[in-house]
Amino acid sequence: MFAEIVAIGDELTSGQRLDTNSQWLSQQLEALGIEVRFHSTVGDDLASNIQVFRIALSRAALVIATGGLGPTDDDLTRQALAEATGTELELHGESLEHIERRFSMRGRQMPPKNQIQAMFPQGSRVISNPNGTAPGIDLDCKIDGNASRFIALPGVPAEMKEMWQATVVPSLGGQGTIKKIIRHHVVKCFGVGESHMEALLPDLIKRGREPRVGITVHQATISLRITATGTSAEQCNAAIDDTVRQIHDAVGELVFGEGEQELQDVVVYLLQQKGKTLSTVESSTSGMLAFWLGSVDEKRTSLVAGSILPLSELATKQQVEQAAASAREGNQTDFALALGTFCDPESADEYAIALAGPDGVESLTSGLAGHPEIWAPRMAKQGLDLLRKKLISE
Repeated sequence: MFAEIVAIGDELTSGQRLDTNSQWLSQQLEALGIEVRFHSTVGDDLASNIQVFRIALSRAALVIATGGLGPTDDDLTRQALAEATGTELELHGESLEHIERRFSMRGRQMPPKNQIQAMFPQGSRVISNPNGTAPGIDLDCKIDGNASRFIALPGVPAEMKEMWQATVVPSLGGQGTIKKIIRHHVVKCFGVGESHMEALLPDLIKRGREPRVGITVHQATISLRITATGTSAEQCNAAIDDTVRQIHDAVGELVFGEGEQELQDVVVYLLQQKGKTLSTVESSTSGMLAFWLGSVDEKRTSLVAGSILPLSELATKQQVEQAAASAREGNQTDFALALGTFCDPESADEYAIALAGPDGVESLTSGLAGHPEIWAPRMAKQGLDLLRKKLISE
C-alpha cells in the first residue's frame, strides 16, 4: 500500500507559505508502515483540484489532503472531491449542529456561509474537529478501476494533527493497512564529493537494493540515508546495522557520525573525551568555526578562545600557519585551528587551514570552488575534519 499527499492553497503554490503539513504527514505515514510516493500541491482552483484529485485517486491506495475545508469561496475541497468521484454533496445534520455550537460558544450566530462546511460527498464518513468549524472527510472511492480512500483534513496544523491522531490513525490500523515497518537511519560523511562517494559504494546504492541507500549533500556534508522495510522493527534495525557496517568498511574515516550528528558535535566530544583544549583564529569565515563549536561546548570546557582577524592578516599560507601556532601558544591550548583565504598569483583564489598541536603545525590549501555561499561552511568543516582525524589518531 502506498499513499499520496495533496496540499491545497494559493498561499502554498505562490510560495508565500511553506507546506509543513505534508512533511509531518509523510513522517506519520511511514511510521505506520505506509509508503508515501507522491506529494502534490495545488492552488485554489476548482478544475485544478478535480484534476489533481482524480490523478491521485487513480494511482494511490490512500490520499491525504489538507486545506480547502473552510467556508469561503476559495475553499473548494469538498466540491472538487464530489466532482472527481461523481457524487453529490449532502448535508450532515450533526456536523451542522457542531458548527452552530462553536459559534454559539463565542456568543455569535453562525453565518449562512458556514453551512457549506457541513456538506459532504455522499458516502463520506465524518472526521470530527473538536477545535474548529471544519470537519474532515473520509471517503472510499474508485477511479479508473483503482480502489482508494480519500481523507481530507483542515490546513490548520494544530487541528489537522489532533484529528489525525484521534480519528485517522485508529481507522487506518483497524482496516489492517499497517502491514510493514519502515525505518530510516543516516550516516554522515565528509571529505569527498557526491560522485566520488557514489563510486565508493556501487553495490549499496543500486536501485532495488534492500535497504535502500540514498545520497544527499548539504554544505559539503554527505548524508547516506538508509531506508529499511520489514515486518518488524527488529528486522529493519538488523538490516540497517549491516548496511552501516558495509558503509564503514567501504569509506573508512570519511564517516564522522550518524543521525543528527554534525562535525562540531563529534569534535567537541573527542576533545572532552581526551581532555584536550582548542583555540581558533578565523578571517573570511566570520567566526563560523567558533560559533559552531561554542553552540555545542556551551560551558567552554574545550573551546578556550576564538578570534576573528582582518583578511589581510591571514592572507598567505605562512600567515595562517603562524596564526595557528601563535593562538596555541598565546591561549595555552592543546590545539589551535586557523582559517584564511588568499590570492595565489599563479592560480585562483585559495584558502588555507592550519592545525597547530603538540607535534607542530600541519596545513592544507585548496581552491575556492563552487557557489560562494558554500565557501565558509566548507572551510570550517574542513578544519573540523582535520582536527577530528588528528584526535582519532592519538
